[in-house]
Amino acid sequence: MPTGTILVADDDAAIRTVLNQALSRAGYTVRLTSNAATLWRWVSSGDGDLVVTDVVMPDENIFDVLPRIKKLRPDLPVIVMSAQNTFMTAIRASEKGAYEYLPKPFDLKELTSIIARALEEPKQRRPVETEDMGENIPLVGRSPAMQEIYRVLARLMQTDLTVMINGESGTGKELVARALHDYGKRRNGPFVAINMAAIPRDLIEAELFGHEKGAFTGAQARSSGRFEQADGGTLFLDEIGDMPMEAQTRLLRVLQQGEYTTVGGRTPIKTDVRIVAATHKDLRQAINQGLFREDLFFRLNVVPIRLPPLRERVEDIPDLVRHFFALAEKEGLPAKQIDAAAMNLLRRYRWPGNVRELENLVRRLAALYPQDVIGEALLEQELSTPVASQAAEDQSGEINLGQSVERYLNGYFANYGDALPPPGLYHRILREIEYPLIGAALAATRGNQIKAAELLGVNRNTLRKKIRDLDVQVLRASR
Repeated sequence: MPTGTILVADDDAAIRTVLNQALSRAGYTVRLTSNAATLWRWVSSGDGDLVVTDVVMPDENIFDVLPRIKKLRPDLPVIVMSAQNTFMTAIRASEKGAYEYLPKPFDLKELTSIIARALEEPKQRRPVETEDMGENIPLVGRSPAMQEIYRVLARLMQTDLTVMINGESGTGKELVARALHDYGKRRNGPFVAINMAAIPRDLIEAELFGHEKGAFTGAQARSSGRFEQADGGTLFLDEIGDMPMEAQTRLLRVLQQGEYTTVGGRTPIKTDVRIVAATHKDLRQAINQGLFREDLFFRLNVVPIRLPPLRERVEDIPDLVRHFFALAEKEGLPAKQIDAAAMNLLRRYRWPGNVRELENLVRRLAALYPQDVIGEALLEQELSTPVASQAAEDQSGEINLGQSVERYLNGYFANYGDALPPPGLYHRILREIEYPLIGAALAATRGNQIKAAELLGVNRNTLRKKIRDLDVQVLRASR
């Protein structure tokens, strides 16, 4: 039967009662307090084998106490609980040396399991010396799915383990990769991202590993690759499922040997990067189809992280909406809110574009509408119809895009009366038009960027930059 003394600190009497009953039944001796001062007195006196504590206490934040506890008694496990279920809470708990972080409301079985494990295998967790990260939270959401992601990320921050992020387009895979870098031990190094789907297949190896002068037609000078640019930092390989087989073989050798050669080069170059990969595809299915190397998959899939689509965490939508409105306000757009009926509509919507679609919607609402509070009727219009929805037709019966845009803009300016809308209208409208235009061109050419550039009448490099800046999803080009 379990033995040991558990020190419980929480200012909520109901939680203290529940924990006292559950842990006593499990066989532990339990001491209860509602403040940080008493907890510190017990710890400094040598009492207790494990601490379970809330973060926000009446007299002191536990994150200010934790470093003192870990300095005085580094082997004392501290389990931190909090109702402030944000990404930064999980990160700070890890930074300050907590054994584990649990969001409230917590599962009693999970808590007792963690306590048993901590007492059986006590581990010294010293606080990580980090600069103040502030409250620029890169990930938003309090759903159980996001809480589990926060906990996994917190455990990974001070490691160099390779991570594979899987999720639908628009779920925030690059945000997770950036969080691993920005809050990890490589944060002072570069973060370099490369999207395999946005680069011509025959240029991927040169983009990754660099090339020597004369290595191929058009190689006028030596060029560094992404591995060299990311040295000492993190290399994010986005849409890894679109990597050609030849490049997969080279990447596998780098992961196995820790070195590579440039295209056309002979001298091995040592590399020191953390690899984070991401894909929206089922790589196991790609392996069965002969499109992805199984040995490379196991090298990359050391720590798998699945990002849920927005439809699986609709309870996060209010927090996300407030977050995106706050970002828009910082950029100079008017402050906005969404009423209860409109919020319910957002929860019912299927969100095929996931969080990215929600962000674009919120920014559009902030930029284009004068209302301080957005209602259900306006949202129904936005979610069911494209921006230039009321298509005008010329005498031949064909859609006239110019008239459609003109009609939309006339209505837009009319909403402001004698006042003018926020500055930057040209770029806002241009972005709204460019995204579907480029997406349609790429779909028509089945992802062939050379043909899409010809179709649009733009330079291929210009198109590539637009794809990257607008984050347009690119389909695999047909062979």
